[in-house]
Amino acid sequence: MRKLYILFFTIIFLASCEGPVGPPGIPGPPGPTGPPGEDGGVGLLGQVFEVEADLNVGTNFEYYVDIPEEIEVFESDVVLVYRLMGVFEGTDIWEPLPQTIFRDSGILLYTFDHTLFDVRLFLDGTADFGRLDPIDTDNLIFRIAVIPADYAKELDLKKMENVLKGLEIEEVKRVN
Repeated sequence: MRKLYILFFTIIFLASCEGPVGPPGIPGPPGPTGPPGEDGGVGLLGQVFEVEADLNVGTNFEYYVDIPEEIEVFESDVVLVYRLMGVFEGTDIWEPLPQTIFRDSGILLYTFDHTLFDVRLFLDGTADFGRLDPIDTDNLIFRIAVIPADYAKELDLKKMENVLKGLEIEEVKRVN
């Protein structure tokens, strides 16, 4: 019987023993290293595409651009639009929208809004749009950039050439 008590107390004693708890916040030893994965590269940082649009009386001074299917736009993405103002010594001059131009007849504002699927380019302001010169309304070239918000923080978004350089884009596709 005495052996039974000793066995019983030994089992209880051993079952109730624990080792010391390790310090909080310190991980255990690393596990085995897995096989190497595919090199995914940097990933898709953003995309830029180009459109030609008329913002005249025939289009009610607005133009809708469908975002190409291969570009997926998220709520958090930054969508920017630039207008080609001219060419100087072989270099394109791009201005970001909204862009305000002062005319004798009033203020002309090139601007835009967007959804996840399209971009609306339009004129606003106090100018008499019906009296604008065709150079202000016809055959306008725009570049639309879709950039993840986290990456956009790192770019100088005021200049199209900085956006293209930052996104490592060498050629911009025209969609219309």
